[in-house]
Amino acid sequence: MTERTTRQKIMLGIQHTLAMFGATVLVPALTGLNTSITLFCAGLGTLLFHLVTKKKVPVFLGSSFAFMGGVIAIIGTSRIGDPDFLGKLAAVKGALIVAGLVYVLFAGLIKLFGYEKVNKLLPPIVTGPIIIVIGLRLSSSAINNAFYANGEFSLKAVLVTVVVLSTVVVISVFAKGIFNLMPILFAIIAGYLVCLPLGLTDFTAVREAHFFSFMDANIVSQLLCVPVFQMDAILAIAPIALVTMIEHVGDITTNSAVVGKNFMVDPGIHRTILGDGLATMLAGFLGGPANTTYGENTGVLAVTKVYDPAVIRIAAVFAVILGIFGKFGGFITSIPGPVTGGISIVLYGMISAVGVRILVNGRLNFGNSRNLMIAAVILVLGIGCDSIPVYGMVTISGLALAAVVGILLAQILPEGEDSILEE
Repeated sequence: MTERTTRQKIMLGIQHTLAMFGATVLVPALTGLNTSITLFCAGLGTLLFHLVTKKKVPVFLGSSFAFMGGVIAIIGTSRIGDPDFLGKLAAVKGALIVAGLVYVLFAGLIKLFGYEKVNKLLPPIVTGPIIIVIGLRLSSSAINNAFYANGEFSLKAVLVTVVVLSTVVVISVFAKGIFNLMPILFAIIAGYLVCLPLGLTDFTAVREAHFFSFMDANIVSQLLCVPVFQMDAILAIAPIALVTMIEHVGDITTNSAVVGKNFMVDPGIHRTILGDGLATMLAGFLGGPANTTYGENTGVLAVTKVYDPAVIRIAAVFAVILGIFGKFGGFITSIPGPVTGGISIVLYGMISAVGVRILVNGRLNFGNSRNLMIAAVILVLGIGCDSIPVYGMVTISGLALAAVVGILLAQILPEGEDSILEE
């Protein structure tokens, strides 16, 4: 490996770190968990995932939004410093460990019964619309960040977004060599520089952060908090793993389509589910949120066309560094919303475009009523439903609901001779 190649991989890794950062730190911000521990767990969890999956799958694992409702149900409004916080955190830790064990159990079952059973449940008419939904469900957050500042529509935010989008498009289409590989990184730099004179950048997080995060006594106390296995916490959090595994299959299918390799077979969906589960268990022991595969980074793969898993591992190392060195994490936190929003418009759109590509490559005939019906139901349920209450604070996401209904329809409705277009 030449020095230039090493430098390129480092820059590409930074690009992936920036792509995942906003969503990863949002979960602890909403649940009361610690941001530095979250980043530390995301980095270590990603490295563990790559180890389990034979270093073949270019996936980054960040904070899972699906588990937020269960975590909030246990922690409530309690925050670090409150007398009951560590006790509630201990219960959350124990429940996340059990959730990880659910992943491990199902990974074993898939290994036992074979990938073919999973593959039959997920034909292109199901996976294509599901991947489209994955991108479109994220689109509202991208638009909110891109065009709004402090909750209000902002012309300044629009200007920044235009600069960011223009930079991505120009570099992706016209740049050559190393520049063509890093449109996301250059767009973030351009957007950040525009934000400075517009007054959209807040350096509070940089000033308040410890240089070494783990010098903070509060963080140490959360790390050393011993997990407790309480039944109410387990029932609120662990069953969510049954839902997120469906989303995981969709994410790995998306990643496979982008890269052009079938990761469902090699290294196997049982290994990717196992890696996800072990990463979630690790986060449970340390006090971070559950980990999950990130569509943001799959979007970066689609834009850059650099699929080397080593680049993702470099991003994971940077995430660990951000977790350890608070000032670095504080600086990344200072990246304004319109910058990340502009980037997200591209990344989330690329994910949905991959879903369309799966439908095209599968030569599906949408003059066929069965195909139309399955796609229509998946799209509307997946995009229209936010979350459906299941039991207490436990909910099922619209994506998971759409996947379940789509799978059932694909198995029940007879496949006609005209469902596939002739070559």
